[in-house]
Amino acid sequence: MSKTRFIFCTGGVVSSVGKGLTVASIGRILKARGLKVAIQKLDPYLNVDPGTMSPYQHGEVFVTTDGAETDLDLGHYERFTDENVTRLSNVTAGQVYSEIIEKERRGDYLGNTIQVVPHITNEIKRRILLVGSKTDADVVIVEVGGTVGDIEGEIFLEAIRQLRTGLRRKDALYVHVTFLPHIGATGELKTKPSQHSVRELRSKGIQPQVIIARADYPVNKELTDKMAMFCDVDPEAVIPLPTAESIYDVPLMLEDAGLGQYIVDKLKLDVPAELDLSEWRATVEQMRAATGTLRVAIVGKYVALHDAYMSVKEALVHAAAACHQKLDIRWIQSDELEKGRHLEELETVDGIVVPGGFGYRGIEGKILAARFARQNRVPYLGLCLGMQVMCIEFARHVLQYEDANSTEFDEATAYPVISLMPDQENIQEMGGTMRLGEYPCHLLPESIAAATYGLPEIRERHRHRFEFNNLYRDIFQQQGMRFSGLSPDNTLVEIAELVDHPYMLGSQFHPEFLSRPNRPHPLFVGLVKAAVAARDARRESPGHTVAEKDL
Repeated sequence: MSKTRFIFCTGGVVSSVGKGLTVASIGRILKARGLKVAIQKLDPYLNVDPGTMSPYQHGEVFVTTDGAETDLDLGHYERFTDENVTRLSNVTAGQVYSEIIEKERRGDYLGNTIQVVPHITNEIKRRILLVGSKTDADVVIVEVGGTVGDIEGEIFLEAIRQLRTGLRRKDALYVHVTFLPHIGATGELKTKPSQHSVRELRSKGIQPQVIIARADYPVNKELTDKMAMFCDVDPEAVIPLPTAESIYDVPLMLEDAGLGQYIVDKLKLDVPAELDLSEWRATVEQMRAATGTLRVAIVGKYVALHDAYMSVKEALVHAAAACHQKLDIRWIQSDELEKGRHLEELETVDGIVVPGGFGYRGIEGKILAARFARQNRVPYLGLCLGMQVMCIEFARHVLQYEDANSTEFDEATAYPVISLMPDQENIQEMGGTMRLGEYPCHLLPESIAAATYGLPEIRERHRHRFEFNNLYRDIFQQQGMRFSGLSPDNTLVEIAELVDHPYMLGSQFHPEFLSRPNRPHPLFVGLVKAAVAARDARRESPGHTVAEKDL
C-alpha cells in the first residue's frame, strides 16, 4: 500500500449541506502545509456523467482539462486548491455499472455470478485507489455525493467502509457534514437530526471521526460537546461551521477551529512545510475591502438556478475583487427578455455576460442582450453560445442578414453564420461527444484579446458542437468584427471582438473554468475594468441615459 492517506466525507440531515465546499476547503488547508492533495467526487446517480442532464436538475457541468464533463463541485476543488483535476476525480454509479456490465458481456468473469458485493464495490475501490496512485498524492479526499440514508448511495458507503480494512487504521479518516436546524419558535439549534444521521452512518459500519456542524446561526460549545458525547467523537473534532459571508472564508474558519492540525495528528502526516495561508487570507481580505459596487447582468436560460452558472459567477467575483469592486449580479432570464421584460434592468447595469447553453429556448433574448450591448457600448463578455449569439446579432443588424442564425436552431437558415463542426456531423450519441477539454489558441497581435491576456498563445477548455462558419469571416471583418483568437491550424474561430467598442468580446471556449480567487481570468478582468470605466463615465455625466434605440 502507498503512503497515501484517505479522507472520506459524507453528508447528513439534508442535501446541499456544503460537502463540496468543505472538501475543497480541507484540500486548501492541507495544501497550505505543503502536502500534495487530490480530490474525488463519488456521485450515486446512474447517468454516466452530467453532460446530458438539464442544468435545472444538476447545475453547472464542469469540464476538466482532459475533457471530462463532471459535477460542479470539481470546480470548487480546482478553485480552492489551485490544482487541475482530471476525469479520475468524478466517479458515477453509471460509470461503475457500465464498466462491470461491459466486462460481463466480454466474458471477463468466466461464468461467475456478478453481484453488487464484491464486483461493484471492488470497482469503486479500484477507482478511489487509482486517484492516489496516478497523482502520487499525500492525501486523497473523497466526497460521497448525496445524503446518508439515500438508497442509491448505499453501495458507495459500503465501498468506503471496506477500504478501511484494506488500509492501515491511521491511513483513513471519516468526516461527516451535518446540518443543525434552527427552531424559530424557541430560537434553538437542534442536534437531534445530526445524532440520527450519525447513527444511520454507524449502522453502515462507519464511525465518523470528525463532524462538521453546519448551521445558519452561531454554534456554541455546549452544542458541540453534546454532539461529541452522543456521536462518540472527540470534542475538538466537532467543528462548528456557521454560514459564512463568502465561501472563501470557509478554509479559514475550518483552520481557525483547529481542523487542519487535528487531521494532521490523526493521519500522522509528515508535514513538509509550515502552515501558510497568508495569500488566501489576503485574497479574502481584498474581497471584503472592496470600495466600489459593480452591477453586472448575467443573461442566461437557466438563471432560476444560480448553480447552473457557478463558475461564471465565481469568475466575476474573482475579477471584481481584483479591481476593488463588490459585485451586484442581476440575473436575467433570457426568454423573459425576448418577451420585452427586463429591458429597463439592462439600462442599469455596467456590464453584461451571456453564458453558454443548448437549445433554442431563450436564444432571441440572448441576441437582444448582445444587440443592446453593441448599440449602447455596454461592456459585454459572451461565453461559448454567448459568442455565437453575438455573431448572429452582428449578422442580422450590421450585415443586414435578417434570417441569420445557427443551424442548431434553424437548419434551413439562409445565413448559417454558426454551423455544426465538420467532425461532429456523423456523431449519433450525445454524451461525451462534443469538442471537450483543453485546446490551444493563437491570439492576434494588437487585439483586445492579446492585450488582455498579455500572451501570444493560450490554452482554454471547450464544450461545444457548433462553431463560427468560416464562409463569413471576410465580410464580418470588413464590417468591424475582429477574429482575435484562432486555433493553431487557423480553422476555428476561438475569440471574436468588436473593433469599435470599449469591450465586446466573445470566446468559443469557457474561460470561467480557469479563474481562481487569487488569479482571476484575464477576460473577466477585462470585462470588469471596462465596466468600471463605463460606470464612472456615466457618473460624470449624470444627465446621460442609455437609449434603447430600435430594440
